[in-house]
Amino acid sequence: MKKEIIINAALNEVRIAITENGDLAELFIEIPDKERLVGNIYMGRVGKVIQGMNAAFIDIGIGQDGFLHFSDVDSSLEDSFITEEEDDDEDDDEPFLPPIPDAKLTDSAAMALRKSPAKTKKSAKPLPTFSTKRSGVVSIGLQPKQNIIVQVVREAYSSKGVRVSTKVSMAGRYVVLMPFESAIGVSRKIQSIKERKRLRRLAKSILPEGFGCIIRTAAEEKSETELRRDWEHLLDIWKEVEANVKKSNNHPALLYQDKNLTGSVIRDLFTNDVVRVAVDSKKLYNEVTNYLNWASPDLDSKVEMYKGKKPIFDAYRLEKAISDTYARKINLPSGGSIVLDQTEAMFVVDVNSGRASSDHEQERNSLKTNLEAAYAIAQQLRLRDAAGIILIDFIDMAFEENRKKVFNEMRREMNRDRAKSTVYPLTALNLMQMTRQRVRQNITERLSDNCPTCAGTGRVQSRSVVLNAIERWLHSFRMGSREFSLLLLVHPTMAEFLLEGSISRISRLMIKHFIKVKLQQSDVLRPNEFKFYSTRQQRDITQDFS
Repeated sequence: MKKEIIINAALNEVRIAITENGDLAELFIEIPDKERLVGNIYMGRVGKVIQGMNAAFIDIGIGQDGFLHFSDVDSSLEDSFITEEEDDDEDDDEPFLPPIPDAKLTDSAAMALRKSPAKTKKSAKPLPTFSTKRSGVVSIGLQPKQNIIVQVVREAYSSKGVRVSTKVSMAGRYVVLMPFESAIGVSRKIQSIKERKRLRRLAKSILPEGFGCIIRTAAEEKSETELRRDWEHLLDIWKEVEANVKKSNNHPALLYQDKNLTGSVIRDLFTNDVVRVAVDSKKLYNEVTNYLNWASPDLDSKVEMYKGKKPIFDAYRLEKAISDTYARKINLPSGGSIVLDQTEAMFVVDVNSGRASSDHEQERNSLKTNLEAAYAIAQQLRLRDAAGIILIDFIDMAFEENRKKVFNEMRREMNRDRAKSTVYPLTALNLMQMTRQRVRQNITERLSDNCPTCAGTGRVQSRSVVLNAIERWLHSFRMGSREFSLLLLVHPTMAEFLLEGSISRISRLMIKHFIKVKLQQSDVLRPNEFKFYSTRQQRDITQDFS
């Protein structure tokens, strides 16, 4: 498979496309007013701890508390609390703690960095508990107002805040450093037992006590010098984090900001199977090549500065595919189509068929269209970052073997996705349920705002409903006022509706309520809004009779 990374920089955004055999596979967009938080590390303060939700809410200083589920708490915070009385008993077993506390750290900062155990008074509430596969039921060392270091693992979406974890990690080119975990893991894609042993042995010789790591696929066959440089770079960054903890004065604060979009994509996705990286910005080109010269000099030759006359995404024929990611309806090759909708609860896809002239042909066409839809849906889920619960209404198929073919095709396509997903077989109603891991906001949330007129529903009140509201207002006005002359402001489309007919609707209202109404258009008003002004008082009286 031929993979390419295409980077386009504009004044107000950076777009990065990853193509597979020339087809758009993934799309990343960064714009200034939508700050990227995933990967950032914060000094947080525990707010509410809710046992019924198995979660706590953490103030990280961004306006909305982060959500910390107990499953995202690292092992050093399980059963790690000791009482003041136990603290004096030297014979008790000590809980696992990373090394000796730094004398320059405050007690609170030392606890946040896991360099000393957190203490709780005897009168404090019992610690929350959580059932884990590893250790059974454990106590979770979280108490209100406790300082704790957390990392954002999922962006905020809808009305929900960011999701955070105490399992802090920092990604490098070849390794991921884990300051609070002592385990050493190796990517499953590295299959050589000899190589896995070499990498583990090297990690143990470099990492300080109490630190763990995950060795990435890119580390395979890399020299000790290259790997050591990556580890030492990450350890230096962690020292800066510890210094920032001291500077935070125990207040919620940003301790570490992950790389920008371009840097993270090059670090994480520019692997040996990528044949080209094309960049149309001199600044980003220098940024990419400088990083590669330090981290992976062997890949530097694959980066090129695009100098063509056409915009780079036009030259690679990507704009049409990108425009489809904003579309609600996408046509399929055989004449069918898919319609995609994001609701509050789930992402919903409806598959529509083309034409068929007989029952036998209908079953064959349904299968063909559904297979095409499975490919298109999997592609759109990746491009749009759709996540959570996904429900797909496929075209009805009579035979179970055909439903299995569609299920297998969808599973095969979703296996190409880096996000974790679970696909369930089609039901008797030809409905497919699936889930997809959520990390970022979907593209609609990132690049659009709710319509101020319809509040995001996609529909507004009909003109007949607005007319009825105007008539009710006039009735209320005539019951409470002796005035007989008004000015009515409405949206142009509503004005057109009121003036239709041989005897216009506005005329009939004036005759019925025995009042003179002067009609005036206003582009400022929404289609379902109207305002009445008193001619005598020269003021807006709409609210007086609503």
